[in-house]
Amino acid sequence: MMADMSAPDEHHELRVTAEEFAEGATAGLSDIEIVDGRVVRLMAQGPLHSRVVRRLAGSLEAARRDAGPCLVVDSDVAARFADADSTAADRRLNIRYPDIWIRDCEPYDVNTVRDHLLLVVEVTSESTIDVDITDKRIQYATAGIPCYLIVRLDQKEERIEEIEEYRLDWSGRRYRVHTVHRRVLLVDDPVEATIPFDMLEQP
Repeated sequence: MMADMSAPDEHHELRVTAEEFAEGATAGLSDIEIVDGRVVRLMAQGPLHSRVVRRLAGSLEAARRDAGPCLVVDSDVAARFADADSTAADRRLNIRYPDIWIRDCEPYDVNTVRDHLLLVVEVTSESTIDVDITDKRIQYATAGIPCYLIVRLDQKEERIEEIEEYRLDWSGRRYRVHTVHRRVLLVDDPVEATIPFDMLEQP
């Protein structure tokens, strides 16, 4: 049992090792990610964020049925990314919970699922935008995920401003901007779908 996880002081840094995570040490904590072993608590998301994630996942799920190969669409499921370079066990683990992903149909394993991801989507909010466009973009590209979509909400989180589509460059480890979608998301890989923004936004 981790001493840090039970600390009541909200300013106390909570840390977790891979072994502790596997044993369920963070199971009682909702809305978190783990960055270099540090437990990061996420702010609750707004109604538009929730609506866009739900409807976009549903649209991709519907498109998946016509895609041919076996594909799985998930939301808010844990994926372990490359460990940080540290000698301390509680400063290495990296766990993300992408808003949406499409993966192949290999059996799910938190430790290896990153190798089976074909597309990842993050919907921004005021509290996550910096991480979505910097840290996660680097992390997902380094993992070799072919496509990354960033759904940018406006400052008031009342509408979608644009959706940035990133694809891996020649190195296979860095993203470049492929397309910036405005008012309609056109996806052609790993599924084909035409998704109007207003369908995702409407109450």
